[in-house]
Amino acid sequence: MDKKRNRMLCGGAMMMLLLGHMATALEVPLDLPQPPTIIHQSPKDYIIDPRENIIIHCEAKGKPHPSFSWTRNGTHFDVEKDSKVTVNPNSGTLVIDISGEKAEAYEGIYQCIARNEHGSAVSNNIFIRQSRSPLWSKEKNEPITVQRGMSLVLQCRPPAGLPPPIIFWMDNNFQRLPQNSRVSQALNGDLYFSNVLIDDTRNDYICYARFPHTQTIQQKQPITVNVLDNSPFGERAPSFMHPPGTHSTATVLKGDTLELECIADGLPTPDVSWSKVNGELPSGRFSFHSFQKTLKITEVTDMDGGDYRCLAKNRLGSNHHVITVVVKAAPFWISAPRNLILAPKETGMLTCRVDGNPRPKVTWSVNGVPIENSPKDPSRKIEDDVIILSDVPMGSSAVYQCNASNEYGYLLANAFVSVLAEPPRVLTPPNHVYSIITNSRALLDCASFGSPLPKITWFKDSQSILDGDSYIIHKNGTLEINVAQPLNSGKYTCMASNNLGNKENHVYLEVKEPTRILKQPEYKVVQRNSIAVFECKVKHDPTLLPTMIWLKDNRELPDDVRFEVGSDSLTIHDVTEDDEGTYTCIRNTTLDQDSASAALTVVQQPDMPTDLELTDQRERSVQLTWTPGDENNSPIKSFLIQYEDSLHEPGIWVNMTEVSGTSTTAHLELSPYMYYSFRVLALNQVGLSEPSAPSRQYRTNPSQPDMNPSNVEAIGTSPDSMTITWKELTGLESNGPGLQYKVSWRQKDVDQDWNSLTLANVSQYVVTGTDTFVPYEVTVQAINDYGSGPRPEVVLGYSGEDSPSMAPENIQVSVQNGTVAEVHWDAVPPSAVRGRLKGYKVSYWKLRSLHEQEPEPEKPQVLIFSSNDTEGHLPDLHPYSQYSLNIRAFNGKGDGPTSSDQHFVTPEGVPGPPADFRVRNLDLDSLVLEWAPPLEDNGPLTGYLLKYQPINTTDELGPLKELLLLANETSITLDSLKYSTRYKFYLNAMTVKGSGPTITEEAITVMDEAMTNKQVDIATQGWFIGLMCAIALLILVLLIVCFIKRNKGGKYPVKEKEDAHQDPEIQPMKEDDGTFGEYSDTEDHKPLKGSRTPSNGTVKKDDSDDSLVDYGEGGDGQFNEDGSFIGQYSGKKEKDTAEGNESSEAPSPVNAMNSFV
Repeated sequence: MDKKRNRMLCGGAMMMLLLGHMATALEVPLDLPQPPTIIHQSPKDYIIDPRENIIIHCEAKGKPHPSFSWTRNGTHFDVEKDSKVTVNPNSGTLVIDISGEKAEAYEGIYQCIARNEHGSAVSNNIFIRQSRSPLWSKEKNEPITVQRGMSLVLQCRPPAGLPPPIIFWMDNNFQRLPQNSRVSQALNGDLYFSNVLIDDTRNDYICYARFPHTQTIQQKQPITVNVLDNSPFGERAPSFMHPPGTHSTATVLKGDTLELECIADGLPTPDVSWSKVNGELPSGRFSFHSFQKTLKITEVTDMDGGDYRCLAKNRLGSNHHVITVVVKAAPFWISAPRNLILAPKETGMLTCRVDGNPRPKVTWSVNGVPIENSPKDPSRKIEDDVIILSDVPMGSSAVYQCNASNEYGYLLANAFVSVLAEPPRVLTPPNHVYSIITNSRALLDCASFGSPLPKITWFKDSQSILDGDSYIIHKNGTLEINVAQPLNSGKYTCMASNNLGNKENHVYLEVKEPTRILKQPEYKVVQRNSIAVFECKVKHDPTLLPTMIWLKDNRELPDDVRFEVGSDSLTIHDVTEDDEGTYTCIRNTTLDQDSASAALTVVQQPDMPTDLELTDQRERSVQLTWTPGDENNSPIKSFLIQYEDSLHEPGIWVNMTEVSGTSTTAHLELSPYMYYSFRVLALNQVGLSEPSAPSRQYRTNPSQPDMNPSNVEAIGTSPDSMTITWKELTGLESNGPGLQYKVSWRQKDVDQDWNSLTLANVSQYVVTGTDTFVPYEVTVQAINDYGSGPRPEVVLGYSGEDSPSMAPENIQVSVQNGTVAEVHWDAVPPSAVRGRLKGYKVSYWKLRSLHEQEPEPEKPQVLIFSSNDTEGHLPDLHPYSQYSLNIRAFNGKGDGPTSSDQHFVTPEGVPGPPADFRVRNLDLDSLVLEWAPPLEDNGPLTGYLLKYQPINTTDELGPLKELLLLANETSITLDSLKYSTRYKFYLNAMTVKGSGPTITEEAITVMDEAMTNKQVDIATQGWFIGLMCAIALLILVLLIVCFIKRNKGGKYPVKEKEDAHQDPEIQPMKEDDGTFGEYSDTEDHKPLKGSRTPSNGTVKKDDSDDSLVDYGEGGDGQFNEDGSFIGQYSGKKEKDTAEGNESSEAPSPVNAMNSFV
């Protein structure tokens, strides 16, 4: 992919301006006194249009504003005395009105002087000349007669104009005369013929001169040239017409353009080449013009001086000419003088260094007066091109002029010396913000003025900046950061100081992230009418606003709706060939940009080949050539050649051959008796081109056939016939008219002649009266009106088959076991097969089972064996059965007669599984098993074998029990089984050959389900409900008795003891106010809250934390007969302390009943 990466700063122009400012002269603010400075003037060589007013520019600045005066041709030009001349206000520019006057009157050398009280500045010498376009002098051009092959020069010689005119040659119809290596125009305008031809005869060779300033064209009289052929010049080696001879010299000024010219005659026309003797032509600055006859070198340097050789060469020889180039130079600056700002008593220097060839002469002037004629100044010293000013006094300001001249031009420069005493001032605007991109160069300006010149000091965030690697402080005060980084962002302060004071200025630097293209567009190859998408994803500084521009071949995108520009992509719909090119995405910000490019190539099918030609034409071949069409940016892989046979298949094009994509010819093998037309198609990666236009028709002569019919076969269709078939030849294969087929046949290995028959337009023939299945030799030969085809190949075939006439004999059966038998037979004799034996069919079927009285009819099974087999196995037989079988041979015609039936008996085998095995429940500890005899007993049953075992809840099997049962039994009852238990049963039938397959069954004894139902439903039984009610009634009676007993007991002795001691810690808490009180009858008669006797007769501790036992010492206190405690409290329980917030009265049933008494 062609990728182009380009980076540049949009602020580059500003930086170049600052860099340029470093090198320019010191500027004095216009509010301070200063000598004049010329700021605009007309060019030194000023060619004017005589139809327009003359404007000679002279603009200057100074303080006070300068006045202006002019000189013309070295003397004072009093503009006030000439009414045609006016001076622009506040300017020295002259406007000369030449209406009604001749412009020649104002031609001359003008110089402007601008002066004020501090000095005088002068302009260049401005040479005013009028442009001229003079008429061609009248002349009569005699016809020029030359012999063919001679050289010829037609001179133009235009009138001298100012500036020189542009020359060109045309005819009467204003058409440019054709030029080439034989006929070309020289630099001076003459028309050179290296040799003339008869076609050069004409009467309208006209030279035209166009004068650019006046936009006029002058015409020379037509020149007539007659070329004769009665005595033509012969061929000759080259010789030079211009410049003549072998050596010449050319002078050029440094910096100008050098043009060297060599024009040679010769026949044939010579070729011209250039070289530099002892050197190389300057790379990048030279070019050839006028058919290699002109060498042009731009921006000439001293190194371009030397010898240049032009070589003219044709097949008869060569000649050369050497041009010595001398490089001269008008004066040019090495160091021009610059303005000086000096404080009183300071020292300064003016330098005026120039160079040139020859070396220029340098002269000095002061205020426009030659320095040698000006008043002497003790503070001034002149040393060639340097003026040294020492200990300058106040009021010694002046303007000095330096003039350097040689024969090729002059240079004039003004430089003032201004003597001032001025405190520092900073000219750069305050608080300016500089924004740059990371890794770019930052230039922070600190333009200042003062006299003496201020010293510049820089600070960043109040820290002094020293001149070093990271920072460079230029002489003009500019601070340079060569590679700026984000950490360089911040506030910068520059301070200008001299002996008269200080001045500060603040600026700010912002270092931004660069713009980068993260995903560049990629090279695309797309087909015509498809879509092309270029992606261009960019990262940029978030504080900058980016814009996206797409270019095609460095130009704006076409104004077409097919071009869709997205935020980060370009989509081209319905691509065409014109969309090919290089696409560039440019992401711009105000500071920088990034760009990337990718090419788009549009591919499509190749253009069709053209210019088909047939060459090397022969009877059976031809050479086809063609010109390939445009590849359309996808290389051609191959060419497909097709033909049409308008004689046999008109309008049908057939693929003939394919050749490589680099070929433009093909050797084609042809068939006779064809009317060929050819066409070519080109194939590339996209697909096939359109077919080319057909070639001219090429007819081949008829001939005898080159081939015979293919796929010849002789097949018997009936016992007394044979059908011969073949594939007919196509019209392309017939090679001529009258195509027929000669069909021949004879019986093989029999001494007899061939039988032949000629047929047309058929592809088979039936031979009748043949013997059954007899081998025949058959041939089919193609013949036409021009002869017979090649000798045909003999094909072997057979006449028709008939069914076999005999059945296999000597059939023997050998029984292997109850299910397999082996059968043997003798093969049918070949004579009885009467065809191609395909095999034997063995049919067998079961007649009956030996233990059944009534035979069961069964469909015969048929096994087919190959023609080579004389034995085979009969599988899947039933044991203990009688079978019958027969055998017959078969061929392509059908089955032969069947052999007589053979009977055999299979021996006994193991029986099949018992049928309908099931378990029936009878009682809680017994099960009934029932079954039916096997469907396939395979012999007399000898009995049954029954096995069974229990299975526990983890599916583990218990001990296995076995029972042998009689053959006539089909059921059994198993007693003494464990209730609610799962059993597994195994049952086999038996014959003398052993036990048959096992059949299994599982069952659960009845008790398992019945007991489960009893346990689940006991709560709903009547007897259970009555029992529960009786128990509840008994508990209630007991509770009532206990209440009565407790009521008769009176107060506890404990109560009396507590009353006596009045221990507050054991006082019960009153319910209403939370204070402790004494036991009372009222409290004793309180009912027991939440008291309930559970059905099991126990009292849960959760229901009452106290008990009567807790009050006893040993934990087993007893009641008296009246229900009171036997003993008194012997000590307090720890529980009283821990649970003092609870009621101290025991929640007994007796207390609860006191409330009812």
